[in-house]
Amino acid sequence: MTTVALMGAGGKMGLRITRNIKDHPAYNTLYVEVSEAGKAELAELGVPVTPQDKALARADVVILALPDALIGKICTEIVPELKRGAMVMGLDPAAAYAGVLPKRQDITYFISHPCHPPLFHEETDPEARHDWFGGVKAKQGIVCSLHQGPEKDYNKGEAIARIIFAPVARAHRVTTEQMAILEPALVETLVLTSTMIMQEGMEEVIRMGVPEPAVRDFFFGHVRIALALTFDFAGAPASDGAKLAASRAREQIFKPDWKKIFKIENVQKSVREIAHAASVN
Repeated sequence: MTTVALMGAGGKMGLRITRNIKDHPAYNTLYVEVSEAGKAELAELGVPVTPQDKALARADVVILALPDALIGKICTEIVPELKRGAMVMGLDPAAAYAGVLPKRQDITYFISHPCHPPLFHEETDPEARHDWFGGVKAKQGIVCSLHQGPEKDYNKGEAIARIIFAPVARAHRVTTEQMAILEPALVETLVLTSTMIMQEGMEEVIRMGVPEPAVRDFFFGHVRIALALTFDFAGAPASDGAKLAASRAREQIFKPDWKKIFKIENVQKSVREIAHAASVN
């Protein structure tokens, strides 16, 4: 049986993982949590807390359910304590891609991150439809990277990732750099920024006096159909008038060189900022 040490077990992500792995027969999971609030949450699940030193001494796999900005510091403390051949699993590429993980050649670094449930899906269960993050009821994809370690450890890492993010529809193998291009560059730098601008636009229209209920119905309906048309889910293109309006507006809203966010040097800069956020703040 594989012994797993879950760091940050009582946190936001840690609790999701705890619920998915605690009854799995293939894993003996030890739960590490330092906050009193987190310990209380684990107690409600009937899960005992294990002291960090005892958990690390026994761990075959250590899962880091921790904030990005703390991973470098915490790994510097815990990695030297791990037994030879142990696997450290990160849930985000930032720390690994930023180079803040301690160098130790006799352990494995594996990274996995959820894609989250897709916008266009076939979920009919109301609970699944409202599982926004995944890992509860809604099926989702995951991406996985064997950042360091023997090839045989990839399957070991993916198997655990499929459990902690279950239910999983597909697992995609990528490099750590490719995962960093996906996040933060694609989904945070581009998508989240764009949606924040969309929210500001909606609020501006409401400020101009258009009734808010009408704005919200109109806005969210058109967001859905715009995505369906653009990504060919609707089976039809946008109208010529809509395309004309979009092409004219593009010049006003976006800089011509906006795709520079995907240049590797800019991805690296963004990831370093995320990984070192604690020292910046």
